[in-house]
Amino acid sequence: MPIGKLYLIPVPIAEGALHTLPAEVATHTARLRFYFAENARTARRFLRSLHAGLVLEEVTISEIDKHTGTDMTTLKKWLKEGKEVGVLSESGCPGIADPGADIAAVAQAMGAEVLPISGPSSILLAIMASGLNGQSFAFNGYLPVKDPARSQEIKAMENTSRKKNQTQAFIETPYRNEVLLADLLKNCDSNTRICIAKNITGTDAYIKTKTAAEWKKAIPVIGKVPAVFLLLA
Repeated sequence: MPIGKLYLIPVPIAEGALHTLPAEVATHTARLRFYFAENARTARRFLRSLHAGLVLEEVTISEIDKHTGTDMTTLKKWLKEGKEVGVLSESGCPGIADPGADIAAVAQAMGAEVLPISGPSSILLAIMASGLNGQSFAFNGYLPVKDPARSQEIKAMENTSRKKNQTQAFIETPYRNEVLLADLLKNCDSNTRICIAKNITGTDAYIKTKTAAEWKKAIPVIGKVPAVFLLLA
């Protein structure tokens, strides 16, 4: 029996923004019956939003545990049985700052075909709209939560940005957005440009770039929404 395939399926960044997905997402999800997802409940809701007549009892979703990770035994079993398997992120593209990367790595090691489906990426969309350097950039994921490690990381990113003329991108858990912005303004030079990109593709999307000095004059309320932060020294 030929080995199965793994599909990395994007979901909207903003709640309900199905218009940002290519048609092939609906095409593949109409057929797939085996998935890995960070949250089974929201994954089912997403699938139902695409396919009103979908019988959810026919769909098997293995939830990625926050502490123990993905059930790789199940993944290997499904692929060995020749099944086509989907991976759903909570927001945007699987494999970028989420557990989908580990799933793709195992599938690659097994020799399975790994098929990324195009879709919205908050990181790339933020860079596109920021006006910062899109020729050279680095995504740093989540920064340390506490000082002094957090401040040290911010200063290190700013130094790298200055030396390489490289945009630095990073994210934070939504309820800590305001704290991260405060730490950026505390640690960055006044002329360093900082972009705040929140709820991208949503009706209330906000993408603004200003220097640290300019942000200090009018600090915005970001709120508990998905956000990407960028800096260029």
